[in-house]
Amino acid sequence: MRKLLFLLFLFPAAVFSQTAEEENQPKITFIERAKFPGGEDAYRAELFEMINAYIDLRKYAVNGLFQFMFTIDVNGKIKNVQVYPQVKYSEMFIDDMQFAMKRVKTRWIPAKKNDVPIESKYVLKINFTTDHFDHGD
Repeated sequence: MRKLLFLLFLFPAAVFSQTAEEENQPKITFIERAKFPGGEDAYRAELFEMINAYIDLRKYAVNGLFQFMFTIDVNGKIKNVQVYPQVKYSEMFIDDMQFAMKRVKTRWIPAKKNDVPIESKYVLKINFTTDHFDHGD
C-alpha cells in the first residue's frame, strides 16, 4: 500500500515537471522560401521574353551583373523592385523592369511560415549583355 501511495505522489510531480520543461522549450518555426514554378531559371526565361517584347535595352547602359531585389506578397505577386547597381536613367530602367516583371503571368509561390503564406524578400541576379554603346545624351 505504501508503494502505491508513493507512486501516486510521484506521478503528478512528473507530469508537472514535464509540462514546465515543454513551456521552456523554444517553439519551432518552419519557414519555406518563395519559389517560382519550374525554378529561378524558368522565371528568368519568362522575364527575358517580356523584356525583349516590351523594353528597348539600348537606351540603358546595362552590361554586367545586376541584382533585382523585390518583395513577393502573400498572393505571389512581385512589388517593391529595386535594382543594383544604379545605371544611367535608373528610375526609368526600374520602371521598365517592373513593367516586364508584371507581364510575366505565372505567379510565384509565396514563402510560408508554419504553412501560412507570408510576404518575403527575394534577390535575383541577372547578367545583361547588350550590343550598344552609350551615346552620352
